[in-house]
Amino acid sequence: MTRRVIVVLLTQVTWAPPGIELEKWRHALAEDVVDLLATLNEVDPAIAATPADRPLAEAVAWPSMQVYEVPSTTVNATFAAAAADGYDQAAVIAADVPDLPGLILGKLFRPLTTKTVAVAPNEGPGLLGVASRLPAPDWLPELDLDGDVAATTIRPHAPNPAEVATAPPWRRLRGPADLATLDQAVEGWDATRALLSGGGLSG
Repeated sequence: MTRRVIVVLLTQVTWAPPGIELEKWRHALAEDVVDLLATLNEVDPAIAATPADRPLAEAVAWPSMQVYEVPSTTVNATFAAAAADGYDQAAVIAADVPDLPGLILGKLFRPLTTKTVAVAPNEGPGLLGVASRLPAPDWLPELDLDGDVAATTIRPHAPNPAEVATAPPWRRLRGPADLATLDQAVEGWDATRALLSGGGLSG
């Protein structure tokens, strides 16, 4: 049976809604993403963090959830940690998508039956996530989820461009315009919802 893991990568958060402390906002976002992963079937949830962010990772992790300590917040470092842990496939996703539908995560893994890498764009700069067979291919460039990168910029590195698939996009919460797209009717993202409500920003 193929062993799969989805890893929440604790990248930096540089924006928070007015009236909300940045670290509290970052904590709420990460908590909601981790809670989402913990409900998925046939895939293990995990967190990746630099040593400086280890306390945040421990604070939002579920009991027995793996926390990978990585030297940098790159997709590549996270893939290496998952491969060393014996996984056959891994997906690395951003920690600022509290309302992410689980269906999108399934579609991030699905291409790996025939492709080596799958990339899910953010509806804005950067990436939502990247999935790969493990160990990740040597041709995969260093990837930062916050960088200016897309499937089209990764494909030229592959021996065969068809090895890189594109998964459905989603929107990360990185600014006021993104915040306005949150749907109050959608269940979940409880920590983010509570923080917004406390700040008087939730409808």
